[in-house]
Amino acid sequence: MLSESARMTTAEEARFRIDYPNSKARAIKVIALDEPSERVVKRLAQGSWQRATFLTALKLDGAPRGGAGWSMQAWLSDLAGRTKDLVDEVASADLMVMVASAGTGAEAAAVIAEACAVRKVMTTALIIDSKSKSDEELSKTLASLRPHASMLVIAHDEEYIETMLAALRA
Repeated sequence: MLSESARMTTAEEARFRIDYPNSKARAIKVIALDEPSERVVKRLAQGSWQRATFLTALKLDGAPRGGAGWSMQAWLSDLAGRTKDLVDEVASADLMVMVASAGTGAEAAAVIAEACAVRKVMTTALIIDSKSKSDEELSKTLASLRPHASMLVIAHDEEYIETMLAALRA
């Protein structure tokens, strides 16, 4: 009598096999929220990815307060500096990964998270450079990102981000 494992490898049982992967690659948008994280995101972008897009959040200094004359269309840019429409990027994403360095306020996370909430796209925030910053600086970044991320991770090194994206089939 054949074992269950041996029986599953027979030609008779092969007709029940599914001949495609059990999940497709996710459309993941990786967004640098500040200059130090932009360097990390640019380095990651040089890797071989299936459906990952790498972006940067534009500076918020010029954004009008209170919504007067303001549009979400110019909040992101690709790594070549071309402006990207935040709403379009969110609409084509399965997951938004925001990368911020410890000690920054990460104000853009609120706008990105709001756009993601409307489309029900999950958000993840990763904090880098935590070893080189004080606990107070890290706490500042944690406090600014926590309300805007479904998952918040302090990445001890840049390799963690790459490993996480690979595990997500980005």
